[in-house]
Amino acid sequence: MNNIIRVFLLLFFMNVFSQEIELNDTLNIFILEEVKVSTIRAKSTDPVTHTNINKEDIKSRNLGQDIPILLNYLPGVVTTSDAGAGIGYTGIRVRGSDASRVNVTLNGIPFNDSESQGTFWVNLPDFASSVESIQLQRGVGTSTNGSGAFGASLNILTDAVQDDTFASLSSSVGSFNTFRNTLKFSTGLLSNHFELSGRLSKINSDGYVDRASSNLKSYFLQGAFRDKNTLIKALAFGGHEITYQSWYGIEDLSNRTYNPAGEIYDQNGNLSGFYDKQEDNYRQDHYQLHWNEKLNSSWSASLGLNYTYGRGYYEEFNDSGSQTSFSYLGLIPLDIGNQIISETKNVTRKWLDNDYYVMTLSANYFKNKTRLDFGMLFSRYIGDHFGTLIWGQNLGEVLPRNRFYENQGDKKEINFFVKIQQPINERINSFIDFQYRNVNYDVYGQIAGPMLFNVESNYKFFNPKAGLTYQISDDQQFYFSYSKAQREPSRSDFENGNPKPEILNDFELGWRINKNQFYIYSNIYLMAYKDQLALTGALDDVGTPIRENIGESNRLGLEIEAMFNILGKLSLQPNIAISKNTNKDFYFKRNGILTFLGDTNLSYSPELVIGNMLKYSPSENLNFSFLTKFIGDQYMSNIDSEKSMLDSYSTSDLNVSYMFDNSFGFKNITLNLLVNNIFNKEYISNGYFYTYDDNWTNPGSVKTIEGVGYYPQAGLNFILGLTVDF
Repeated sequence: MNNIIRVFLLLFFMNVFSQEIELNDTLNIFILEEVKVSTIRAKSTDPVTHTNINKEDIKSRNLGQDIPILLNYLPGVVTTSDAGAGIGYTGIRVRGSDASRVNVTLNGIPFNDSESQGTFWVNLPDFASSVESIQLQRGVGTSTNGSGAFGASLNILTDAVQDDTFASLSSSVGSFNTFRNTLKFSTGLLSNHFELSGRLSKINSDGYVDRASSNLKSYFLQGAFRDKNTLIKALAFGGHEITYQSWYGIEDLSNRTYNPAGEIYDQNGNLSGFYDKQEDNYRQDHYQLHWNEKLNSSWSASLGLNYTYGRGYYEEFNDSGSQTSFSYLGLIPLDIGNQIISETKNVTRKWLDNDYYVMTLSANYFKNKTRLDFGMLFSRYIGDHFGTLIWGQNLGEVLPRNRFYENQGDKKEINFFVKIQQPINERINSFIDFQYRNVNYDVYGQIAGPMLFNVESNYKFFNPKAGLTYQISDDQQFYFSYSKAQREPSRSDFENGNPKPEILNDFELGWRINKNQFYIYSNIYLMAYKDQLALTGALDDVGTPIRENIGESNRLGLEIEAMFNILGKLSLQPNIAISKNTNKDFYFKRNGILTFLGDTNLSYSPELVIGNMLKYSPSENLNFSFLTKFIGDQYMSNIDSEKSMLDSYSTSDLNVSYMFDNSFGFKNITLNLLVNNIFNKEYISNGYFYTYDDNWTNPGSVKTIEGVGYYPQAGLNFILGLTVDF
């Protein structure tokens, strides 16, 4: 049955459509956009804190690094890279909320992994080269598809239909043997209705960290039909990543680039080398069909279908510890003479093979300044998890590819929402948003250990949102909003305990000033959580961050972003985020005694985040940008342990772009230079913190031991790019 569905979806492709409805004078005008994003995107008059980014904003810096790194200079954003240079596994946090709380949609289709709720950009390398625009909503934001936003939502729209034929070839080279090639093309509109476009990319990098190599390939293909009232797009895009593991971090900063992954020790306990296949190998393919239809002067509708197929593994050499035991591998100990062999060095592969089906429907109504948006999502995720034994030093009679655990996760979701925008008078506009989510998540089988792992859960969430926007003048407005969000635990939360769902009440108060030569957007927020699944700082045995329910907590903050245009050639774009992030009445068991700590700081939540971009354009073809980011001190724990403190840091990048018009027989030739961390600062953007109780050193007493690990980032490094447009 799955194969039939796959063939059907591959042929019929997928979903998402969108209408952007605007008021021009007294006429209602429907604009059929490339994909259904207007239903879930915030409008300029909505009482929602958001920032819009178009492809031109990131074009000169788009030289192979992941989308989180390209968004590093937005308000309240903190990014990190396991390999240290922005290629491979990267992450983003917004307002202190980790990536699993940042809802990401691609053309309105959820991108977050259904089980882990994380976003793995390494599966879509060079995806920024196929992006038309991005909207980052901070806080709960408007209702969207997929898991609820608990810190932010990131809505990404892929390439628009191109009217003209074009082709371009981009290459970039840089530090750590980084090399990228990207080919893009479009037929332009054929017979005024049809377009075919695409992209092929390949990226290689050794990474800043030892052996943190990346071998990345990706593609993007799009076919479109467009007329006055209809827009249909079929897309296929995906990637294949092979990365040497670099998610272990280091505990000793005397060698910042050391990578412990794949260590091999001899019989005397001496390090003899590293396993050369300690790698992550994963493919992910997305197929989408988007259909937008203007029905009449007031109504439009859209339908979307999506199928995502992911499969791959990570391979490990296990030299010591629990993963070398026969019981972990599900094997019977060997009896050889008078000796019982119950452990062995081994190589394992842990697999994930998953299918994700999505259908979205939306309808939009706009008349007499009243706007209604209706949306719904139906999705199902099926994930097969299993481990295979590749090699063992002492195994006995074990068949090749022996499976030592297997389980299946099955997640179904139904999501409905309606949004209403209604003017109360000439200056006040009201906004109401109701969302209902029904989520069923079941898991059956064994996890590595092997241990039985069964989950049977059902969640019904009603998430209301409401707000007012007051138009002070043509260029100023105030807004206030209240939003509620609830979300289910992730797979790893179930593996590490018996979690409760999270609840968030978000209050936003903002003031926007938008004039010809400058804008200033400011807002104050209060995010009040109940049973927040906060990061503890610790990692489980496969490197996934461990979270736990922490009762009541909140985030109170002020955000300001601005742009000042000075004499037309010089612009300044600063932003600042100041916050207080607090666990209320926190308890922790230290030295065997449950201790009341009072109010403590939330983990991974710096109180000060500052960004700035200084841009100078002496001519239309030459641009200089100087970008600065400052991240304040942050704890990696919720217990205010000084050992868990990540020190503040500041980095600066230089970006230079020059375009040759109609040169050497080509349409354009563009040179881009990006110098990262130009002042060669040594800094750490991420790490982990753990505790354990020592009750054997001094029998009869318990002592809590603390430990830390870090992910150092690269010093001065560069990427030089050349793009030729035909």
